[in-house]
Amino acid sequence: MSIIQALKERRAIRNYEEIPVEEEKIQQLLEAATYAPNDRLREPWNFYVIKDEAKKRYEALAQEYLQERFPTKPHLVESSLKVVTSTPVVIVVTADQIPDDSDASHDNVFAVCCAIQSMWLAAGELGLGFVWRTRGVGLVHDERMHRFIGSPENQKVVGTIFIGYPKADQEVPATKRTPYTEKTVWL
Repeated sequence: MSIIQALKERRAIRNYEEIPVEEEKIQQLLEAATYAPNDRLREPWNFYVIKDEAKKRYEALAQEYLQERFPTKPHLVESSLKVVTSTPVVIVVTADQIPDDSDASHDNVFAVCCAIQSMWLAAGELGLGFVWRTRGVGLVHDERMHRFIGSPENQKVVGTIFIGYPKADQEVPATKRTPYTEKTVWL
């Protein structure tokens, strides 16, 4: 498949089979991430792989977070937790933050975004479903995630990735995209 076709067919997969993801495939995703472009070859990414017993603790943390955030929406809490509990592997990705250099810190976040996109495309090739969470159960903006993964203060959580084998009976349709012509100015 061409890269352009892979980009067009990329989907956020949230529902997974109850099949473990092989360690080798997780390693292939992590390696794919390291080939992302990054300013001055700082390689600012860090990966925290959550599975097995750690995933059970993450599920408890996500439940606590969701119940605090949505106390009057039990159905939202339940449906969000179902995604967490049915996901075989979760990877939290952080970007190094450079003290007293906000430009470099921003560049590092951009590089980590490229790394996550590389992982997403590689996941498709490996037959894996993938969704990049930046809100809600991803706990990206919650300090508890930093404590949970044990990241140092100079790392910023950029995304929480859910990975697994897509449910066989659930087709994810293409989403309508605004044509580039409506978003492009030629100078």
